Amino acid sequence: MNRFALLKQLRCSSATAVVITAGVVGLAIASCQRTSNSGGANQSPATTTTDNAKGLKLGALLPATGDLSAVGPPLLDAVSLLVETVNQCGGVNQAPVSLVSEDDQTEPAAGAEAMAKLVEVDRVAGVVGSFPSSVSSAAVDVAVRNKVMLISPASTSPTFTERAKKGDFQGFWARTAPPDTYQAQALAKLAQQRNYQQVSTIVINDDYGVGLEREFTQAFKQRGGTVAGEGKPARYDPKATTFESEAALAFANKPDAVAAFIYGETGSLFLKAAYQQGLSQGVQIMLTDGGYSEDFAEQVGKTKDGKFILAGAVGTIPSADGKALAAFRELWQQKQAKPLSAFVPHAWDAAALLVLAAEAADNNTGEGIKSQLREVAGPTGTPVTDVCDGLARLQKGEKIDYQGASGNVDIDENGDVVSSYDVWTVKDDGTLQTIGKVNPAQ
Repeated sequence: MNRFALLKQLRCSSATAVVITAGVVGLAIASCQRTSNSGGANQSPATTTTDNAKGLKLGALLPATGDLSAVGPPLLDAVSLLVETVNQCGGVNQAPVSLVSEDDQTEPAAGAEAMAKLVEVDRVAGVVGSFPSSVSSAAVDVAVRNKVMLISPASTSPTFTERAKKGDFQGFWARTAPPDTYQAQALAKLAQQRNYQQVSTIVINDDYGVGLEREFTQAFKQRGGTVAGEGKPARYDPKATTFESEAALAFANKPDAVAAFIYGETGSLFLKAAYQQGLSQGVQIMLTDGGYSEDFAEQVGKTKDGKFILAGAVGTIPSADGKALAAFRELWQQKQAKPLSAFVPHAWDAAALLVLAAEAADNNTGEGIKSQLREVAGPTGTPVTDVCDGLARLQKGEKIDYQGASGNVDIDENGDVVSSYDVWTVKDDGTLQTIGKVNPAQ
């Protein structure tokens, strides 16, 4: 019996679940639900709210294990907090919102299977996810077939824009983080500002890495730079465990900088291998959102004299500078007692758009959400930054323009948004610091 068939049998067994009701978050024993991937020490159970046949049911497809396990849990916390907040002010369409979460394991196959479970077993209307573009690429086809709205807070591959233009998604795809077409331009501009003439690349061989590599190569060359190894770019398999040959290729002939389009777990092994081979000394490391993690420098390791190998690295990441950011940060501090991490505001906004669109449609289905998604995020309504205020206005028949924590989230016809980018660096103590901004459009 395959795992998905087993999931259907397990749906009505009892399981420990996180319950989100109107104002209450806690642990309970929920019937007719299940936990995902039980048994392993590093596996995370599914998060489940009380089942409500009449209410809006949402899913979260985010990494709790695998290459991006460090960045997924805070995003799920943001989605759960949004659902809690909405239920405290009356829910959506006169009923509480429920949430089911699945671990995509940072793997496309596992993500597609988890997405199938969310839409075919749990019957969700909308899903926040995933983080890696490769997983979202696998999940979005499942969403479209089942007419479920999928909004990613972090999948930035340009491939989604290309497919949307072809009509592949039928409107059931959007994202609150901008496509890497813009991030590549931002990183190319940063490299030019720092007077780097020759830059090479190293990328994880998936939609995210290869998409960024191609866009960066084009953007940097347009700015007069040279991309070393353009004809034979350095790419590593997502399941790789050794990186000696890829490191040698990326750092060949000592470029001014190496642009690394990587994820934390495998990317740290690559950078450690490059250092151990004596290749990275004197070469600037440039990173993007895939390498933005508070523990990334620790993962890469230290030199023999106790200094962080990654100290001095710079990178870009989509800015979170929306009009709702201050209020969201205050709420986050109250509930989580920890700083906001990357893409947490984007996850909050993705969930907010799902609930607002369902309310505007007066319909708790994926088709209903799709029909009103761009309307609640568009510039024609009354600007709102508070989700509960937006829901109240929609209930009165008003039009709204939701302006989120990550940005204005004005979704275009391809499901994309536009953003500026923060420039960040790894300090000597291994912590991350924002040191500026770069706008690819300027």
